[in-house]
Amino acid sequence: MTSSSSQRTRIKICGLTREEDVDAAVAAGADAVGFVLYASSPRYVSAERAAELASRLPPFVTPVFLFVNASATEIIAACARVPTAFLQFHGDETPETCLQAGRPFMRAARIPLEIPVSGSAPFDLVKYTQDFKAAQAILLDAHVEGYGGGGKAFNWSLLPPSVNAHLVLSGGLTPANVTDGILQVRPRCKTLAVDVSSGVEISKGIKSAEKINQFVAAVRAADGLLAKNHVHLPAT
Repeated sequence: MTSSSSQRTRIKICGLTREEDVDAAVAAGADAVGFVLYASSPRYVSAERAAELASRLPPFVTPVFLFVNASATEIIAACARVPTAFLQFHGDETPETCLQAGRPFMRAARIPLEIPVSGSAPFDLVKYTQDFKAAQAILLDAHVEGYGGGGKAFNWSLLPPSVNAHLVLSGGLTPANVTDGILQVRPRCKTLAVDVSSGVEISKGIKSAEKINQFVAAVRAADGLLAKNHVHLPAT
């Protein structure tokens, strides 16, 4: 079965901390909203606060809980508050760790910002997707100090030409560059979603409804270009 070139790119708005930002993401047409349950993040919210915010979501908008090297106890306790939560692992979690909560999850892959120097091993995304084959998707983020992409975009053209996985493009996306990112990356994988945080912010953890709307419009523009040009996508 072949993917349709008119397939809609799904959108996640991450790092939400306020009710009005949750509402803005939903109104703009986001498919998922992310809550960062990592205390070192400037966008951190507690599991209790994440549950409060998630309670505002209508049907078919998915809450996503982002963890970084959390214990199984912490993850299971957070999930108990929101039975519909999808999990995102952004630290050094093993495939076994990701499965402990018994929830659907995606695993972040940290993509180098630069071409590897001679003699060093490049990041092997194909192998990574095989290692985490139980993940519903692999999220692509820039490899910077700490965890998370730091609002930086990696070089999309360095990705393998064919990855047999559902991918989520992240890292430095903005309304200005997301169209190009989708056009470059979507032909390389089964399906593509996008994940934005800093690119739609006024300040860390504070979103702009205007920027969210601009981002969604840019994603839809990419979908329209792919459909218009009848881009042939790989078989699923």
